Amino acid sequence: MYEEILEKLSHSKFRSRFKLKEKDKLYIKQKGFDTLKAHAKDFIKKRLSPAQISNDGKQTPTKGHPVFIAQHATATCCRKCLNKWHHILPGKELTVMQQEYAVNLILEWIKRQIV
Repeated sequence: MYEEILEKLSHSKFRSRFKLKEKDKLYIKQKGFDTLKAHAKDFIKKRLSPAQISNDGKQTPTKGHPVFIAQHATATCCRKCLNKWHHILPGKELTVMQQEYAVNLILEWIKRQIV
């Protein structure tokens, strides 16, 4: 389901430079995928879902958590990137379906990184 967008993102010089490091993979192994999914849901809901984000474009760090790295790799890091890559318009709160799309895309990217 996410094959086409992940393929497009892989051709972006900026997006394709994001990779999980060994410490990120170890974190995932220690915490488990369920915890990682819970973190992704929380980050998307709090940092990406609101209709208006005062620091949009700067709300997602580029390191410090595997989900943050995945967000940049999948263009789910800010509303501007969501609009550009996923055609999800800014100015409206994300629907539950849109939040699930972002979380599942992030998790799919991570799964491909840890194989």
